[in-house]
Amino acid sequence: MSVEFLLRVIGMVFFAIVGWRIGEAFGGGDSQLRYIVVLALAGAALGLLITPWITIRPYFWARKTIRQVPAQQLLAATIGLLIGLIIAALSAFPLSFLPGPFGSIFPFLSLILFGYLGAWVMVMRERDFFAILGGRIGREQLVKGGTEKSVLLDTSVIIDGRIADISRTGFIDGTMMIPRFVLAELQHIADSADALRRNRGRRGLEMLNKLQKESIVPIRITDLDVEDVHEVDDKLIRLAKNLHCPVVTNDYNLNRVAELQGVRVLNINELANAIRAVVLPGEGMKVRIVQEGKELGQGVGYLDDGTMVVVDNAKKHINNTIDVTVTRMLQTNQGRMIFAAPVDEKSKTNA
Repeated sequence: MSVEFLLRVIGMVFFAIVGWRIGEAFGGGDSQLRYIVVLALAGAALGLLITPWITIRPYFWARKTIRQVPAQQLLAATIGLLIGLIIAALSAFPLSFLPGPFGSIFPFLSLILFGYLGAWVMVMRERDFFAILGGRIGREQLVKGGTEKSVLLDTSVIIDGRIADISRTGFIDGTMMIPRFVLAELQHIADSADALRRNRGRRGLEMLNKLQKESIVPIRITDLDVEDVHEVDDKLIRLAKNLHCPVVTNDYNLNRVAELQGVRVLNINELANAIRAVVLPGEGMKVRIVQEGKELGQGVGYLDDGTMVVVDNAKKHINNTIDVTVTRMLQTNQGRMIFAAPVDEKSKTNA
């Protein structure tokens, strides 16, 4: 027997009794019996229908909302509500002297109005409030200017592993939060029957262990969840919106969807592209040719940061390090590519 069914039965009995008592107040004799039967049945039907909506469902809604709202926001709302109620109590005394029914209605309305305004104002200005107090709660979540310091990590960035190196450098300031549902997805991938997915999942768990041991910023596994969403990426975006914090990822699709929904994204791939050394046409460099290119005679090498260098007429130099001159660069969404020519070939061309 479910709790909701039990509450429906209790509500049906309660409202039937209320209807019966109301029916007793009408008329007498046969007329009174008719009122009792009709109102008792109407009360029973009403109780059967509305009891869950005035008992257990508001409770579940409140529980879900409280779980999703950050603790500092709840604290701000509570403080604001108390301040509003104090102001309402102070204003209730003079308002009670108003003539007629206004003396009893206005104090009650002021209680609702100031309570709501107090909670609303404090939630809207919570960052400024905690910044003024200099409280630890505010400092852990916010940086100067209102930028959130906590970040959410997604599955792809944990499996990728570069976040471990980035965290050691101190570029990420604040707490790196990993939701429990992201951890569950990593475990699911690690238990996959497919060997490639299984290896990726195990690598992600190893990286997570490495993060917890070596990161200079706090790592926290959070139980915060979004109950009405099932996809992990959707959960992550919704949670980031609720917490007002960015998502760290290298997933292109998640990046675009999050940006469309107004969630700030820290993309590891974009960071990697941004910190690569800038080279200009005409500059020289050394590169080791490791494989043949797609075009006739081309050789391919890589810089230390992983940038691909395509060298014309360098097929004969495979497994050798040669001096090259940059001829042009190509920037794409996946990264950049450098085109170059061997120094001796470049010299002949110029001659």
